[in-house]
Amino acid sequence: MPPSAGDGTAATRAWATARLGEPLTLADLAGQARMSVRTFTRRFRDETGLSPQRWLAGQRIALARQLLETTDLTVDRIAADAGFGTAASLRQHLRAAIGVSPGAYRRMYRGPQG
Repeated sequence: MPPSAGDGTAATRAWATARLGEPLTLADLAGQARMSVRTFTRRFRDETGLSPQRWLAGQRIALARQLLETTDLTVDRIAADAGFGTAASLRQHLRAAIGVSPGAYRRMYRGPQG
């Protein structure tokens, strides 16, 4: 059962975290929380200090980093699984967040021999 509007956004954040590989819009998140987009955005920012879009991107980056560290999946597969869609999008977001490409991140974490 979806959360009621009085429950804040924690349940919706958990719901979204379980679906990072899917396209998730602000309307999807607000609908899951049973709030208007405006109310959801305000509550979300109050609870997390971030916009829903920025939080979602951060969660996707965290998942991509975990997959780069712990799997041998291709960058294309990681991009899809983390919700970036394409390797180019993952590269852009990861470089903006931590300053390196997915391949360089994987090498830094695992060393040159992987």
